[in-house]
Amino acid sequence: MINLLNAVITGAIPKNISDEEAVFEYQKTLNVSYFNILYDRYSGKVFAKCFSMLKDEMEAEDAMQDIFMKILLKISGFEGKSKFSTWLFSITYNFCIDNIRRTKRDVTMEVDDINKYGEQVEDDGIDDAELKEVSLERLKVIMNEIGIDDKAVLLMKYQDDMSIKEMCDVFNKTESAVKMQIKRAKERFIKVYNKKYA
Repeated sequence: MINLLNAVITGAIPKNISDEEAVFEYQKTLNVSYFNILYDRYSGKVFAKCFSMLKDEMEAEDAMQDIFMKILLKISGFEGKSKFSTWLFSITYNFCIDNIRRTKRDVTMEVDDINKYGEQVEDDGIDDAELKEVSLERLKVIMNEIGIDDKAVLLMKYQDDMSIKEMCDVFNKTESAVKMQIKRAKERFIKVYNKKYA
């Protein structure tokens, strides 16, 4: 807070301002410098996520710009109930998934994420170490072959280290439904891996 007070007095915005402080200051003042801090911090990460899902540099660049335009238009509604990065990445994943579905590039059928009997999903029996030990080269091959929903879930869990709660916020689903979605994504990952490399 002292840094922000100094920033107001001197007219400079500290670079170490938190994401949430930058958002709230932008909401209050509409000073584009606060938004630029967020853009500078996250544009590279958003581009990388878009590229990993869309597989095309130009499309990823366009998607990244569209996502930040969306963020700019929606930022007044950000209330800080989740971390800014979680909110941003949920918009990023959903944008890419919608883009892929719109262009019909995803050949897998979407499966209902809630199991038939609404049972609580406990341990899925698939050791995370199995997934983490896959070589980078093989990982890229498999991630290109699984469906976009599975890919998004696995990236959130293993690349972004999102908690189940954060993933619930992204998908607007219950904890049980998200756990089932992770379980199915892992099963399909292992199935493709075994088919190709076993």
